[in-house]
Amino acid sequence: MITLKSSREIELMKQAGKVVAKVFETCGAIIKPGVSTFEINELAEKVITENGCTGPCKGYYEYPAMTCVSVNNVLIHGIPSKKIILREGDIVSLDVVANYKGYCADATRTFEVGICKDSVKQLVRVTRESFFEGIKYFKEGNHVGDISHAIEAYVNKFGYSVTRDATGHGIGSSMHEDPAVPCYGKEGTGPSIKVGMALAIEPMVLEGKYQTRILPDGWTTVSKDGKLTCHYENTVVLTEEGLKIITLTEEESKELKQYV
Repeated sequence: MITLKSSREIELMKQAGKVVAKVFETCGAIIKPGVSTFEINELAEKVITENGCTGPCKGYYEYPAMTCVSVNNVLIHGIPSKKIILREGDIVSLDVVANYKGYCADATRTFEVGICKDSVKQLVRVTRESFFEGIKYFKEGNHVGDISHAIEAYVNKFGYSVTRDATGHGIGSSMHEDPAVPCYGKEGTGPSIKVGMALAIEPMVLEGKYQTRILPDGWTTVSKDGKLTCHYENTVVLTEEGLKIITLTEEESKELKQYV
């Protein structure tokens, strides 16, 4: 069942979104060669808890950490580890959920580690851009499939693929709510978009083929062909005033004033 959020609920979600953005600002400053994914998660957890939030990922179906930190061919659900050390030219995605007074916000950023190849930079850029192509259709009267179709169509232009094995989702008092928001789809299909809807829209893009596999830890999801992957996500809400992205950093908000 899709729940439409009241103005009060949206305000609480916005507070959670500010904390998620703060995690990106803080952790982004330490992402460099030689840093472990464990260190990134530890800092993220500190930011979340010190800002009055909880992290619903930790303990979710026994997931062991407060964030997912995924490197290179790991598409999603990378478990932070002292053994995974970032290297020059890597990319690393940080997936963060914060809960403030019972309401959640969810977002992901993929960071470049040191100096990356142009092909790697393009993958990161296209993944981010595909999110903004998708949200052009987050308007009352459109359908979730319109968002999904736009993401896939944009990604395919560059020869990349989108996952079939994971989706974005509704969000609110729970981290995962209806509806599912796939990275692919047909125009005019899926639930109708209405004012009050809150979604975590998250292009999950593979440099090669779309097939993935899950490692024996039960979480870490990698590209089957071993090629690079990328992930970008924001929580968005549709208000009477229009679309609002509630997980942007201050710098991103300045750049994207129309969405704040």
